[in-house]
Order: sequence, then C-alpha cells, then structure tokens
Amino acid sequence: MLFWIIATLIVLVVAANLAAPLLRPDRARAAEAPDLVVYREQLAEIERDQARGLLGPDDVQRTRTEVSRRLLAADKAANQQSDTVTNGPAPVILALVVLAVLAGSLLLYHSLGAPGYPDIAQSARIAAGDALRADRVSQAEAEQLAPPAPAPDLSAEDAELLERLRAAVRDHPDSLQGWVYLADYEAQVGNYAGAARAQEQVVALRAAAATLADLALMVDLQVAAAGGFVSPEVEQTLRLMLATDPDNLAARYYTGLLYAQTDRPDIAYRLWRAMVEEPGQAAGAPDFHVQLARQQVEAAAFLAGVDYVLPPLADAAPGPTAADIAAAGDLTPQARQEMIAGMVAQLSDRLATQGGPAADWARLVTSLAVLGDLEQSRAIWAEARDVFATDPAAMALLDQAGAEAGLTP
Repeated sequence: MLFWIIATLIVLVVAANLAAPLLRPDRARAAEAPDLVVYREQLAEIERDQARGLLGPDDVQRTRTEVSRRLLAADKAANQQSDTVTNGPAPVILALVVLAVLAGSLLLYHSLGAPGYPDIAQSARIAAGDALRADRVSQAEAEQLAPPAPAPDLSAEDAELLERLRAAVRDHPDSLQGWVYLADYEAQVGNYAGAARAQEQVVALRAAAATLADLALMVDLQVAAAGGFVSPEVEQTLRLMLATDPDNLAARYYTGLLYAQTDRPDIAYRLWRAMVEEPGQAAGAPDFHVQLARQQVEAAAFLAGVDYVLPPLADAAPGPTAADIAAAGDLTPQARQEMIAGMVAQLSDRLATQGGPAADWARLVTSLAVLGDLEQSRAIWAEARDVFATDPAAMALLDQAGAEAGLTP
C-alpha cells in the first residue's frame, strides 16, 4: 500500500509541474504587450513636451486623456485574453495531462514491474525459493494435476498391438525388451504417464547397468507426464546423473527448469546460458535439450534482471546429400567410395558429439546402408530411435529411413 501512495504522490507532483504553466495567468507577458509599451511612451512624451512648453494646458489634458483611455482599453484586452487562456481549455488540458501521466505510468509499471508482487529482500526471495522447492508435490500428484492427454488416434490394429504389449509385460514383468517396446509405443501415442512407468521398469531391471541415456529418457517422460513440472523424484535422478556426468545436457537443462519453476531464474539463466554457448552446441543443430534451453534462456535472463541476447547458431557442415552422392558418379569407384565414406564419417562424428535433428540421423542411417555397413547402420538407427522416442514425427522419419536402408520389413 505504501508503494501505491508514494507512486500516486509522484504522479501528482509531475502532473502539477506540467499543468502549472497552463493555469498561471501570463500577466507579465500581457504587461509587455507592444501597444501598452507604446501608450506608456506617449504619456511620457506628453510630460516632456509640457515641460519644454511645446503643448498648452488644454492640449496636454486632452492628449493625456485620450492616450490614457487607449492604455486602459489595451490593458483590459490583455487581461481578458489571459483569463480566457486560464478559464478556457486549460482545465481540459490539465485533465488530459494527468490522465496521460497516470496511464503511461501504469503501462510502464505493468511492462517493467511486478504488479501484485510485494517488495521482498533478496535473502527472503532465496529463502522462499528454497521453501518452494522443498514443498513441491510428488510425481504422482503432479501427473494428476497435469492436463489430460488427448486420446490417441489409433487404428484397430495399432490399438490391439498396444493392448497386447501391455498384457505381455503384465504377464512377464521381468521382460526387459517388453518394457522397452512398451515405453517406446506409449510415448508415440502420447501416453507419457504410461511411457514413464514403462521406462521406470526398464531402469529398474537394468539396475546398475542403466545408462545415462536410459535415465535421460525416463526424466523426459516423467516431466512430460507431469505437464512440464520437475518433481522431487525427477530431481533425485538429476542429481544422480550430474554426479556421474556433470556435463550431461539433459540433467543440466532440467535442473535449470527446476530452478525456473521455483523462483530462481538467476540460476536457471546461468545453467542454460552455459549450455547454449558451448562451442559444440552453438553450431548446426544442437542437442534436443539445448534447443529447449535456447527457447527459454532469454526469458530467464529478463526475470533475473540481465540484458541477454541469444547468440545465433553458426552453420555446421551437413552430411552427404543425395546430390553429393550423385556428384560423386564421375569419380572412380575407389575415389567415390572414399569421398562418401569421408562425408559419412564427418556426419557420424558431429551427431556423436553435438547431436542433431532426426533428418540428419536418418541420412546417416541410409548413407551407411549405401556403403554396405548394415551393422553400423542398424546400431545408429537403434540409437536414434532411443533419442527421439518421445517425438512421433521424428520416429516416423527414422522408420522411413530404416525401411529404405533395409533394416525393417
């Protein structure tokens, strides 16, 4: 309340200073009007002529009376003009000035300030953020609060296959491959809660052999099932991942998201900025989690009070295209094979170190098949399907590449 009282007083003071010239009669300017100056000079001249004896008493009286009459008329006209300015449009202009200052102040505060947010010291905000993280709802509660997922548009055959998968893992809960298939299929149809439960079983069955990729996929699905919320259970997994690999991109992104959701945009900004500015992630098609960080880092910087502009992505060398392979037709068979193999190796190295979109993974799968390395093509295809398990469009592209490479019927 004190803030609004002070703000109102400031607005009134500013408005008063702006309106004062409109309400103040400009009598000084009227007093200096040219006709008034002329008449006063004429009166003085009459006195001088009388003193020199150039005018008689009757002429002096008559002339002085006439000039005085004109002087009074001019002064009256000047005063009326000043009163007209004061009593005419001035109140309307004053009201418009006050309204403009008020409206401008409110709009500026709404844009730059925090309406309804109390004035809190930094230490209190940090403590409030810690309390907010400590009091978060569980994964199960978050999934119940999340918006319901739309019903999947499945054909009768696909729906039957999904039910058979669910029944299979119920009958054989120790079947690792069954849970892997179910997590993949549930994610494809948009049932992220079911996919998360299946991936949790995958991680549990693999136990100590579970990889960071397994944990990252589980976190992806759990956060998606909770409507984007990072639960305490997810936070425990993130701590485990960072303890194993402090540079893990998935763990760093979701840790930043956790802090962004608990009123610590300053920490989220620092984590995400470090991700998006890494040399390997600042060129070409960055990792999926880096792309998510790029979408949110500027907003986090704004909330943290930092003026930050996201740097553009630099160009990266693409893998071999159909045109590249066709252009190699003029080379000798050995030179053509070496050229294609070199471009495929470059693409493979970039995807292994920097990641990339599903289109690049699909190109690598088909390129390896063209080179006759079906075993490596199949391994890359399987890895790509794990990376993009929660992206139906990417999975469709990879399935098409697998079919072209002869990896699927």
